[in-house]
This record gives sequence, C-alpha cells and structure tokens, in this order.
Amino acid sequence: MAGDYPVSTPVPASLYPTLATVLLGGGLCMTGSFFLYEVTKTKSNRQLSSELLLAFISAVLLGLGTLFLLLWTGVYV
Repeated sequence: MAGDYPVSTPVPASLYPTLATVLLGGGLCMTGSFFLYEVTKTKSNRQLSSELLLAFISAVLLGLGTLFLLLWTGVYV
C-alpha cells in the first residue's frame, strides 16, 4: 500500500529506564507530600484546591512512571 511508514516510538527506548526512575521517584515524593499535608493540617486549615493539586500531580507522575516501567521491562502497552 502506498504511504505505509514504519511505526516508531516518540520516546527512544534508551530513555525508558531514566524516565521510569525519575517519574516514579517524583510521584512517590509528591505522594509523601500529600500524606504530610493531610497529617499535619487540621481539618479547618485544609484547602481542597491544594489537596486536589497534590493528588493530581502525584497520580500523573505515578501513572506515567508505571507506563515507562512496563515499557522498560518489555510489556508493550
């Protein structure tokens, strides 16, 4: 068929270990920060926007880190 091109990844496979390590490390740090925020603040001093922001950032970092970890180990999703 005309116009067939080989499929290639947008991220080189040699960067998978680095990306997995950095993203999972960052996600764990943000999760720890979220936990400390919840434990140290009283219920009246908490802000929903801060909680949602910390939770969203940690979820995205952990999700992307898990994706690159799976790609690094050869599970192509």
